Amino acid sequence: MKFEDPPLGFYFEVSFKGSSGGAEKLAFQEVSGISMERNTEEVQEGGLNRFTHHLPSQVKHSPLSLRRGIPTSAKSKFATWVQNTVNADLSQAIEPKTITVSLLDSRAKSDNENILMSWDFHNAYPTKWSVSDFKSQANDVVIESLEFRYQDFVKN
Repeated sequence: MKFEDPPLGFYFEVSFKGSSGGAEKLAFQEVSGISMERNTEEVQEGGLNRFTHHLPSQVKHSPLSLRRGIPTSAKSKFATWVQNTVNADLSQAIEPKTITVSLLDSRAKSDNENILMSWDFHNAYPTKWSVSDFKSQANDVVIESLEFRYQDFVKN
């Protein structure tokens, strides 16, 4: 029996693909919220009051959260999309994207072997954008935090 080392969580990439095609890869410091949970409904047993049944219902997805050092260069297509979506008055339709988070193999010898596993978040759109606090007594990098909602996600 061969035991494999579990993958390391520091080597990953995030890409965004819109309806017009072409994926944009961006660097992030942290990705969180890759989770789903099956909700249940409680049903009381009639007649025998000793039992409660838990019946499966909808699947609940956590928001996908991305964090990175705030970019100071010219606005990218991604930054424009986030700003326009979060700050929109909803008079125009929101343009959802597919977000792919890929866990990479740090020992791979070529790009073809690089992806260990990935998750596609379908019909994703940003719902929150924030910047870390400024503190005169700390020497911290300014962090941009983004939160996305999506229809569903699939592990590839």
